[in-house]
Amino acid sequence: MSDAALPTVAEVRAAAEAVKAALDRHLAAVESRIGDEDPAVYAAFNELAAAAEEYDELLYDRYDEVTPFEIPTPETGAPYTGPAEPAAFSVLIRRDYAVVEPARLIAQAERVAAHDRDAELLDDGGTAGALGVLFGEYEPDEIASRYKEFGLEEGDSTLWVAALEEVAEPGDWLNSPFGQTDPQDVLHRFDVSSVFDEESDFEDEDEDEDEDAGDEESAARSGLAPA
Repeated sequence: MSDAALPTVAEVRAAAEAVKAALDRHLAAVESRIGDEDPAVYAAFNELAAAAEEYDELLYDRYDEVTPFEIPTPETGAPYTGPAEPAAFSVLIRRDYAVVEPARLIAQAERVAAHDRDAELLDDGGTAGALGVLFGEYEPDEIASRYKEFGLEEGDSTLWVAALEEVAEPGDWLNSPFGQTDPQDVLHRFDVSSVFDEESDFEDEDEDEDEDAGDEESAARSGLAPA
């Protein structure tokens, strides 16, 4: 790496300060946790992991030095410790969207409401009300396949398949639908993010460079100049 591409001393120090702040937030979340699966603790854990990873990368780039931190990644995740033959399972899905065309979103909701008396545009008829109408009319999978029609833009998404000892009684988990899943009960996880696309682009560039280098080496051995 050239000196021009190196992170600055200030950037490394800022990353170190970010780790310290993330450590404080994580400790505060743990000290005030509510139950064994407090989402605030999970959020603080993820923030700490991200800050530590950023610091580790900058430290290595600037000083060729590493930290003793072991950063968990989505590929490995928590080790599965649930039943080998689960009799039941839960599917947890999160999909993020950005509202990039509010007028289109509202227009689609108004069109639905015009044909369905039960589909009222609440919340003053803005984007919040429009989302209520559209998700009341369409299945989430249909919105996921037609998001551009609704003026939306896809963000990250994840799907977890988590093992259960038995199917919960009706209404048991409705007050806290996502707070009862232990990461170690997750059998399978499927993540979709533009981050992975960027990583693939970098890998493709590296492969192209390796192929170009190989072509030049072959040409040199044969006495030919590369085109």
